[in-house]
Amino acid sequence: MDAAEVAVRAATGTETATPADRTILRSPRAPTVPPAQRTDASGAPVANLHRAMSRALDRDDWRLVLWDGRAVGSASPQFTITMRSPAAVDRLLGGVPEKAFGRAYVEGLVNVDPLEPFLEPLAAAPVRQLFLAWPAIVAALLALGGRPRSAPVLAAEARLRGVRHSRRRDAEAIRHHYDLPPEFYALILDSQLTYSCAYFETPADDLDRAQASKLELICRKLRLQAGESLLDIGCGWGSLVIHAAEHHGVRAVGITLSPAQVKEGRRRVRERGLEDRVEIRLADYRDESGVYDAVASIGMVEHVGRAKLGVYSDAVYRSVRPGGRALIHGITQRPTRVWNRASFNDAFVFPDGELEDIGLMVRAYERAGFEVRDVESLREHYEMTLTQWAKRLRANWDEAVRIGGEQRALVWRLYLAGAAVSFRVGTLAIHQTLAVRPDEQGRVDIPLTRRDWYS
Repeated sequence: MDAAEVAVRAATGTETATPADRTILRSPRAPTVPPAQRTDASGAPVANLHRAMSRALDRDDWRLVLWDGRAVGSASPQFTITMRSPAAVDRLLGGVPEKAFGRAYVEGLVNVDPLEPFLEPLAAAPVRQLFLAWPAIVAALLALGGRPRSAPVLAAEARLRGVRHSRRRDAEAIRHHYDLPPEFYALILDSQLTYSCAYFETPADDLDRAQASKLELICRKLRLQAGESLLDIGCGWGSLVIHAAEHHGVRAVGITLSPAQVKEGRRRVRERGLEDRVEIRLADYRDESGVYDAVASIGMVEHVGRAKLGVYSDAVYRSVRPGGRALIHGITQRPTRVWNRASFNDAFVFPDGELEDIGLMVRAYERAGFEVRDVESLREHYEMTLTQWAKRLRANWDEAVRIGGEQRALVWRLYLAGAAVSFRVGTLAIHQTLAVRPDEQGRVDIPLTRRDWYS
């Protein structure tokens, strides 16, 4: 899941300061735009906004264009920000910076082309630099006639009710993201609708091959054997349980809170003739009462929340028989970062989602009774996955707008670009954690080496 929250983290405190950031530093000198490149007929307002934003970005090789044709910046820009209406200025002043930018982008009031060269310097910038630049950005927006006004809640924005991470609210959060028609996801994902990070054995692998490799790697790490039972918590559209049944001979149960995923997953199970070996249920992880040889949870832990991480870990532990195995695959963040509840990601993409650092997650699993045996980062693999998803979205843009609506398509465009940047620069990672539940004698059913994973 986060990840486009890097889009505009200026002044939102999405990352705590490092020791170096805590020292009293002079404000970085704003890059200047050569007069020959300025085409602002009215003088200061547009140039001041470009200068203030250049301070935040620590680069000035970009161009700013307003709705009335006024423009300032590089003649050969790395990216261009276009404000298509005076309402764009109001929107940017109408809330915390990241969410305000996200609303303006999704509403079509602001465009950035291309996105990643704009997002990369934001992701790399020290938090202090962004804080220092923000007052000048606000002043320039006000000088352009902007007024802080409450922004409308958009159709693509989450509207959750109730207590955070209650069963009802968790179900609403999952449905916000996953209950789009499967045809929408088919435009972006691989042919099996496999979500989360793929596994690229070579950079030349296409998305279908890389996702099949991911499913196989998970099954190998779990050492699945014919006749064993597997539970997949957060099963998506069923790709893992189908793969495990077809290629490893297991009996598999998948659970999800998305009715749309249950419907499509069951259709895929019937299509493969696996009804006797695969079951997909609409269920909460807290309600699962079965015991299995192995448990997988792929891209689910991000939705749990820190307050429920212990409850989640206990639920996974209860579902694994003594001697059995569990594999949890999820996005992580640096321990120096603080999750931002006012982010674009929280408002539009994964409402109520929370990311933790891998150390905290491992401690939670071991407190539940697991013995963690292996932790592997697949950070580069997720950047490659997101890049391929974004490429597919661009290629199928008109159809994505037709199925999901323009706002939802724009959410995905910004989300995928921001997420790819986050994994590229290392503000986000993704880890596969293999844990075992020892029996009363401390025994577990795993070989002495990992050789079988890669042979």
